[in-house]
Amino acid sequence: MAHPDSFHCLRPLQVGGHTYTHCSLAAANARLGDSSRLPFSLRVLLENLLRNEDGHSIVADDCRALLAWLPKRHSSQEIQFRPARVLMQDLTGVPGVVDLAAMRDAMAAAGGDPLAINPLSPVDLVIDHSVMVDRFAAPDAFAANVAIEMRRNHERYAFLRWGQQAFANFRVVPPGTGICHQVNLEYLAQVVCSQADGERTWAYPDTLVGTDSHTTMINALGVLGWGVGGIEAEAVMLGQPLSMLIPEVVGMRLVGRLGEGVTATDLVLTVTERLRRHGVVGKFVEFCGPGLDHLPLADRATLANMAPEYGATCGFFPVDGQTLDYLRLTGRDPQRLALIEAYCRAQGLWRETGQPEPLFSEVLELDLSAIRPSLAGPKRPQDRVALEDIRTQFDNLLVLEGRQAELQQDFAVAGSEQRLRHGDVVIAAITSCTNTSNPGVLMAAGLLAKKAVERGLTRRPWVKSSLAPGSRVVSDYLAKAGLSSYLDRLGFNLVGYGCTTCIGNSGPLPTAIAECINVHELIVSAVLSGNRNFEGRVHPQVKANWLASPPLVVAFALAGTTRIDLNREPLGHGRDGQPVYLRDIWPSDAEVAQAVRAVEEGMFRREYARVFEGDAAWQGITSGAGATYPWQPNSTYIRRPPFFAGIERPEPPATDIEGARILALFGDSITTDHISPAGNIKASSPAGLYLQSLGVAPEDFNSYGARRGNHEVMIRGTFANIRIRNEMLGGAEGGQTLHQPSGERLSIFEAAQRYQAAGVPLLVVAGKEYGTGSSRDWAAKGTRLLGVRAVLAESFERIHRANLVGMGVLPLQFLPGQNRRSLALDGSERLSIRGLTGDLAPRQQLIVELHRTDGGEERFAVTCRIDTRIEAEYFRAGGILRHVLRQLLAR
Repeated sequence: MAHPDSFHCLRPLQVGGHTYTHCSLAAANARLGDSSRLPFSLRVLLENLLRNEDGHSIVADDCRALLAWLPKRHSSQEIQFRPARVLMQDLTGVPGVVDLAAMRDAMAAAGGDPLAINPLSPVDLVIDHSVMVDRFAAPDAFAANVAIEMRRNHERYAFLRWGQQAFANFRVVPPGTGICHQVNLEYLAQVVCSQADGERTWAYPDTLVGTDSHTTMINALGVLGWGVGGIEAEAVMLGQPLSMLIPEVVGMRLVGRLGEGVTATDLVLTVTERLRRHGVVGKFVEFCGPGLDHLPLADRATLANMAPEYGATCGFFPVDGQTLDYLRLTGRDPQRLALIEAYCRAQGLWRETGQPEPLFSEVLELDLSAIRPSLAGPKRPQDRVALEDIRTQFDNLLVLEGRQAELQQDFAVAGSEQRLRHGDVVIAAITSCTNTSNPGVLMAAGLLAKKAVERGLTRRPWVKSSLAPGSRVVSDYLAKAGLSSYLDRLGFNLVGYGCTTCIGNSGPLPTAIAECINVHELIVSAVLSGNRNFEGRVHPQVKANWLASPPLVVAFALAGTTRIDLNREPLGHGRDGQPVYLRDIWPSDAEVAQAVRAVEEGMFRREYARVFEGDAAWQGITSGAGATYPWQPNSTYIRRPPFFAGIERPEPPATDIEGARILALFGDSITTDHISPAGNIKASSPAGLYLQSLGVAPEDFNSYGARRGNHEVMIRGTFANIRIRNEMLGGAEGGQTLHQPSGERLSIFEAAQRYQAAGVPLLVVAGKEYGTGSSRDWAAKGTRLLGVRAVLAESFERIHRANLVGMGVLPLQFLPGQNRRSLALDGSERLSIRGLTGDLAPRQQLIVELHRTDGGEERFAVTCRIDTRIEAEYFRAGGILRHVLRQLLAR
């Protein structure tokens, strides 16, 4: 690494007979100022700037700006962050590799070297989002689902096998291993990296970005990382820094300890509610305070995982003794452990009780002893509901839906003696992302199942139950603790190792149950241990989705309904005919702690010994070889995308947007699931009709997530969520709009095609929190391919705003006090946006000219949410990937 070392901070570090070179923060203090009271997360950023200073993208003043943050605890300074590595999951990773393959083609077509398109930063792609719960509550469920997964996704997996040999610095973790966040936590993360460079071996903090928003789970280990769109991740892979503003850092001060019977899930739902209400979008959250002494690493991981739900860029925990204990348990190398402790202590990155706490932009305090058992739902993860209030909350939902007259009705399920009511639980899923990294809540679920079986309780027959751990180690320790058989007897058989219900891979409901729901338009529930419960995400037939701890998932499977107060009403009756209450079978903390002792280091070493090899089915997949991909014209999964067409010609200059039509008019909290769904493809939707035209039967549609390598499917799926509401249609559900000026009702895809044929630019107008949810690059890619030039909203979620810029779509924000309602927009208007032809400064104001159908005209100002100088360059280039490709061609 070439290094100007403006602050004379390069120092040796001796650890266990090895000598490392590091950028010493203490040494830099002499010329830079005292960094010891910076939040730990900003100290990691400071080291990153010091080590990557090159006199061009990172200069000495960038380092000074981080110290200048301290007096005001905020900054408007733009910096360039260079993460050490990139993490991908397959739903977001496949389109990323497709883009790289297409860039190689474009490079070759323009006369360049296709091998110049190659990851410069290490990339790990974990195949974890493709297994579906087709078979459940059966001993062969895992084997059956894996076999279906391999058949269903053979073409995608062959493509990834090609990528594995075609690209350097690119590793693939095969299916059936675990979820990317847990594999990262248990194996991939180094905490402190070491890299040989000539005669030096550098030591530096492990940092990363990931194409899944829950990459933040790794912050539990003191590894700074967060989710970005696949577009940004590809740019980082190709050597581009990540442009960002120095963030505000909110200190979340924890005191006390969790009470008896209260789980980490209850804690995280409370934190999510509080931080989302407080407002931390675009900010770092850093946990501090004496409560950390009593918070094990697994609980920290649960909190860090859900940073996107509380809106923060990340939820960071500094390295301390708990970190080392976890790394030792998970089988990390002793030399690595010695390096981590020595490095973090030398750098002031080690937390100890009694040391002065960092200075934060603001501090919120939470008493852990005040946390109570909770769920969240029925539509948003921040809507916490106390366990005893869920019946009332569900009944309120029926009132809102105008169904209160049916509260006491039940409906016959054809061909059985079962009867369904509103609020019945039809899906109970211990699903991978948030909680299965936590042995405490998994053991609690197993112990509750054991006590339930011993009392004679059974799962209600209308409940589809599943267990999808994030790691194979979970099966090892549940078996050793003697709890697997009890979960199996309640229908929580292993269905796969990966993201299932939480991403919408919940699979079909039994036919009779599905028909009963459809015929009577029942509002039924899912209870899952994941982190997302947005509308239409978990299952298209389930309108009420509740996040809960794994033991509560089991409890609701026994009760069979969410219209119940589990503190007062029985779960059911035991074999002795007596009522059994939740309190009768809820395990004590001591019982859980005893069970957790079954977790051993050897389990992790054994399961991760051959993590990149895969089983015989994976190894048997054949793929093409060579630098460029042999695209198949008849493929329905992998198609060359159109993003790099004309790259050999100069980019045309930016122009104002003239006479744009409003493609859709949305309210608040439009999620990336609304914009680009990941789950079920409806047969009558534009994407479904397209696949059928190619001879794909509906039962073989797979999911939108699995089809992300085919832009023809994804553009048709943009704004196609069955629960999205376009205010141009009075808020009716479904991805439709009114074409203007004809007034014809069309799918959003059909309307966009008609506008594009007529050369009419398009806008999307929305309310607050536009783009919340997953780091889904197709939410921006699809928007661009529909012909949308700009999105005008009251506020944006961080990742989606950046993704829009990364695809050359202009994010615009209403000024305070102004919105679609104050302007009386109904979708019939035409809008022009002025100010795009000159130099575009970050967050400058632009003028919108509004032309109404009655001839009225208005002008109003909006804020251009291009936030940094480099983002302006990306926008001018037509997007970040086109910018990078042009740079590579110029070389």
